[in-house]
Amino acid sequence: MALPTVQLTHLPAGDGPALALHGGAGVDPASLTDEQARTATAALEAAVRAGREVLDAGGPALDAVCAAVRVLEDSESFNAGRGAALTTEGVAELDAAVMSGDSRTGAVTCATGPRNPVMAARAVMERTDHVLMAAPARELLEHWGLDLVGPEYYVTEARLQMLRETGSFTEYRHGTVGAVARDASGHVAAATSTGGITAQLPGRVGDTPLAGCGTWADDATVAVSCTGTGELFVRGAVAHEVHSRLRWAGQALPDAVREALDELVGARGGDGGLVAVTPAGEVVLAFNSPGMYRAHDTGEGPVTGIA
Repeated sequence: MALPTVQLTHLPAGDGPALALHGGAGVDPASLTDEQARTATAALEAAVRAGREVLDAGGPALDAVCAAVRVLEDSESFNAGRGAALTTEGVAELDAAVMSGDSRTGAVTCATGPRNPVMAARAVMERTDHVLMAAPARELLEHWGLDLVGPEYYVTEARLQMLRETGSFTEYRHGTVGAVARDASGHVAAATSTGGITAQLPGRVGDTPLAGCGTWADDATVAVSCTGTGELFVRGAVAHEVHSRLRWAGQALPDAVREALDELVGARGGDGGLVAVTPAGEVVLAFNSPGMYRAHDTGEGPVTGIA
């Protein structure tokens, strides 16, 4: 079986901060109207600018990835926050995770209520002794000082139409958002957020909130945020696999990413992608699907892409 081609952008390490993000793999650029493409591109650029503003002010990588992901969560163009995918019951159940290079991690799954699920994940990391919380209570989210919304906030006509059109979660699968950053001190962080898969069963958990599967960060190796066929990213622990190939096999970042996507995703009949950054500021954006919403800024201004 021929593997789907991995399209990969590699940016060498630089002296300053670096930021890369994705708005989900699996998109077919040919299916987008000009307006949809413009809207998504504008949101990607705004997200890059939000994260880069933090980095340029000397802020930590964790603040930068959260700032970038919040912009994407607020956009209806992506499957996270506003405009998230809907379960078979027409409800948005949100997953998100953050991880800093010192191993601190926080995540939520099946969350309802936070306008920005990534901030709920960060609150788990910073306000509790836990790593992952399922369906955190609205009262707890309010106690953490998060901006709360009603369940109708997440629901858009476009997502309702997708739910009407499919009786299977295999049709509309992708759209997760995420960001990775390296700050001026050489620390890295990753953040990922998603609504899951259209027509998924209530309670389904994908790779996004699972450390090592869809999200990973280690100041000794790499920060990774993934998007794609979530079950395969879970089975392959893809984000951690990239880290392991760097740490134990001594592979170059582009090789580690390409081989992980080939062996653990493409060879198993799935598709997807990821963004990654090392503590030295080396960046990779890669995907084996028809397209991936993506952007980066290594100091020369925002660069965006879809195809």
